[in-house]
Parts: sequence; structure tokens; C-alpha cells
Amino acid sequence: MPDHSARFVCAAFACLLLGSFSATEGLASDRPNILFILADDVGREVLGCYGGTSYPTPHLNTLASAGARLDHFYVMPVCHPTRFTLLTGTYPRHAGSPKWGSFPKQLEEQTFASIARNRGYETAVAGKWQLGLLKNDLMQPSRMGFDDWCLFGWHEGPRYHDPLIYQNGVKRLDTDGKFGPDMYVDFLVEFMQRCRATSKPFLAFYSMALCHDVTNDLDRAVPHGPNGRYLRYAEMVEQMDAQVGKLMRFLESSGLEEKTIIFFLADNGTPARSKVASRNGRNEFVYEEVSSRMHGLSVPGGKGKLTDWGTRVPALVVWKGVIDSGEVWSDLLDCSDVLPTFAELIGAEPGSEGQRDGQSFASLVRGDGVGTRRWVYAEYKDVFFVKTRSRKLRSTGEFFNTEEDPFEQAPLSVEMLSGDDLLDWQILNRAIEEFR
Repeated sequence: MPDHSARFVCAAFACLLLGSFSATEGLASDRPNILFILADDVGREVLGCYGGTSYPTPHLNTLASAGARLDHFYVMPVCHPTRFTLLTGTYPRHAGSPKWGSFPKQLEEQTFASIARNRGYETAVAGKWQLGLLKNDLMQPSRMGFDDWCLFGWHEGPRYHDPLIYQNGVKRLDTDGKFGPDMYVDFLVEFMQRCRATSKPFLAFYSMALCHDVTNDLDRAVPHGPNGRYLRYAEMVEQMDAQVGKLMRFLESSGLEEKTIIFFLADNGTPARSKVASRNGRNEFVYEEVSSRMHGLSVPGGKGKLTDWGTRVPALVVWKGVIDSGEVWSDLLDCSDVLPTFAELIGAEPGSEGQRDGQSFASLVRGDGVGTRRWVYAEYKDVFFVKTRSRKLRSTGEFFNTEEDPFEQAPLSVEMLSGDDLLDWQILNRAIEEFR
């Protein structure tokens, strides 16, 4: 476990500050802002700060060096279930396994955005939505707690070049010749500037389009970029890093840096292949394989797989003056933990309705505690796993030592287990039975 003792002095101030949040009369200016950046289709092998060597990620590396790198953060292996879990703190199987591209109406007022708005925070989201077709329900983001939104029409149109964007319930008509990620970041910067001017605390959610390739189920393929093709995966990584850099420069120049907690996370692992071009404007595509280097290993994209390459993702947390620079946390965390953590950091209760699977790691962020999880969870279709740091048990019975077998190719025989293997199997088997 990491040694957090060096952070206790800063944390003492943070605890006193956060203690004032429980009183409804607390000053808004005393509460931390939250900027939550969620990258799309980015495994930890992509980032230089995790040992990746295939792509330059200077701004994300700088972000990691300014705060904490989380080495054991787990999500679902595909995007929709991860996003549902992030917003609700509940695993999909405990909410009836919502179908792809939907969100249960009974949970709309129980998202982390709704919690923040109820505490007097201004809230905004930009980028990817994926929780419904916006053309059919333009006000869904508002019902789910967002005061302002700028979102591309998921499976409705382009997200990158000449994007189809709905902003606060209205389709934007000024997107020709523009690049979607620039527009999403500009929107959030303007939102944060307004909050700064009115001294209102904010929760800004940058749900990145990057590094997911273009949609493939429209009547005609979305337009190519100025190079006569789509962005290659390496180019999307470069753009992702650049957009993060823009946000960091804004926070620094605006004086919001010390008042804002920055969370960076990815929604699942890297894809195994990515679209490069369409043929004659039809939904027939040219693909490129995606493989990355990390610590000397060649790592094919793990998206859609219940391996660690599909579910163990990069996660960074920065809180200037509270989290020491260059920390590395080995605490077990998963995507259900985000909602209760945000709630605690802003002085709110996560809510009592519905099932909450998450465990707050706010004490870890503040420096006055450690993570409390004994295992993490991820699911895909009808299969799920539970995992300690180095052992994983799937609901289908396969048991792996992921430290010694990082590609999970040689399941261990339960009958031959002893020592730590046996102890972890017993812990995980009890957890599996609770989910059945």
C-alpha cells in the first residue's frame, strides 16, 4: 500500500475545509470545483506516465507528475456500462442491466451531477453522451443534473469534423469546418469562466470523443477530415493530450488551479483496430490494427475483453496543495466509486435510493486515509469478474494470477492452490457468490 504520511499536513487543512461543506450555509467559494475528464478507448499502455512508449503524451505526463497516478483503477470493458456506473455508483447488473444507449428514468435524479446541483454547484457536460438519442430527447441531460451541455449526437452524426452537436437542447448550426473536440473544450472553458466570475463552485464533465473512432451505422459514412481520411489512433491520442493541455493551461491562467480537483480516467481499454477511411462514403471502412508498447511488451487493444487490458485503465487525480506531486497509489478502485467520492468531496450524501455499489475514496484524495476495497468488479454481457491486485476470478470459474500472467492465458487449477493464491481465491469466491 502507498505511504501517505507525507500528505497529512496538507490533508489536515483539507479536512478542516471540507468539514465546513456539511453545513448548508457554507460559503460556495470554500468548496472545491471538480473537473472530470473521461477519455474514450484509452488503455493504460497508451500513456507515457504508465510506461507506454508508442505515443507522446506530454500534457498527461505532466498532469500525472502534478498529482497522483492510480495503478489499480478498473472499469467495464466497453463504454456504456462504464458511463452508467460512473454516473450512478451502481453496477449495471444491480439496475436491471440497462440496454445499450439508454438510461433508466427512475435514476435520472440520482447521478453525480444531480447530487452536485442539489448542493449548489453549477454543472456542465461536453462531448460524448451515449445515454440516449438526443434528437429524441433533447432535455435528458438536464433531467440528469446538468445545467449546461454541448454533446455530439451519438449514432446520429459526426463527432470530429463538421460535428452534429446539440447544445442546451438546440442543434448547433455553426459546426461546418470545425473540429468537435475544440468545440467541446471551448464550451467547458466558457462555462468555467462564468462560474469563476460568479464565484459559483462547478462540476465540469469532459466526456471526450477521443480516442474513439467514428460511428459506422449511419445512412452515409461521416465526412473525412482535411487529410482525406479519419484520424489514425496515434493522431487521436495526440489530440486527446492536446485538449487536456488546453484545460490545464486555462485552470492555471484563470487562478482556478488550486480550487479545482482534476480527475482523469478512461472508460475502457484500447480498441484492437480503428477506422482510417470509408469507401465512397458508404459504411464500408478501411481499418488499421492498434497495438501499443508498454515496458517492452507489445499490447494489442483490449477493449471488449474482461482482461486487465480491457478494464484496468489510466486514472490520475490532481489537487494542488493537497495531493503531493508524483504520488503513485496502489489502492483498489473501480468506476462505481466515482459518485460517492464526488459526493463526499463536495459535502453531499450520495443518496439512499437504489443500490450503491461504490465506496468513496475521498479520504485517499484528501490524504487522511487509504482505499477500503478488498476487490473490484467488472462485467461484460453475462460474464463478470472480481479481482484483488494480482488475482482475478471470473464468474465462469477461471482464476488468474495477473501479475505473472498479464495476458490471462493460463488459468490456475483451483485444486492446486496454496498460499496467497488460495487466500485470494477464497475472498473472491465469496464475492462471486454474493453476485449470483
